[in-house]
Amino acid sequence: MSEQFRCSICGREHEGIATDQAYQLPDDVWNIPEQERADRARFDSDLCQFGERFFIRGLLPVPFVRQSGDFGWGVWVEVSWITFQRYLELYEHDGSFEPAHRGILANDLLTYPSSVGSEVDITFRDASARPTFRLLDDDESALAKEQRRGISDARYHQILNLIETTAAARHA
Repeated sequence: MSEQFRCSICGREHEGIATDQAYQLPDDVWNIPEQERADRARFDSDLCQFGERFFIRGLLPVPFVRQSGDFGWGVWVEVSWITFQRYLELYEHDGSFEPAHRGILANDLLTYPSSVGSEVDITFRDASARPTFRLLDDDESALAKEQRRGISDARYHQILNLIETTAAARHA
C-alpha cells in the first residue's frame, strides 16, 4: 500500500495514509444524473435539500484499537425539518450544548453493506466542526459494532485497500 492517497473530495494525491473517507452528497442526490442534479436539489458542502428531504453532513468516527484517533466516515444524514432548522440556527455558533438529535444515514459505506438507513444520534459541535454521528446502542450491524469496539490494524488496512481499489477504478 502506498503512503499516498487520492482524496475523494478534491481528487488530488495527498501524503500519508488516509484516515477518512468522505461522501460528497447523500446517495439519493448523488444518483440524480449530473446534468439534472443542481436543478432538482440544493446543496453545498454541509447542507442539502432534495424536495422535502433535508440532510446534514458530519463525521461518523470509528476508533482505532491499537493507535490513537479514529477512522472518520464523512457522511450525510437525513434529518427532520425541525433538526435541519435547529442546525441552521446554530451553524455559526457553539451547538455542543444542544441535546442529541436523530437522523438516518444517507450513504451506503464502502465496507458496510446496507449501512444506508441506519439510525444515528447527532451531536452538534462548535461552529468550526461538523456534527458527529453515533449509531444507536441497539444497532447490531458491523458498522455499529466497530464504532463501539474499534477496528484493528488488519481491518483498517482492509478498509484502505477497498478505498484505494475503488478510487483507482473510478479514475481509470
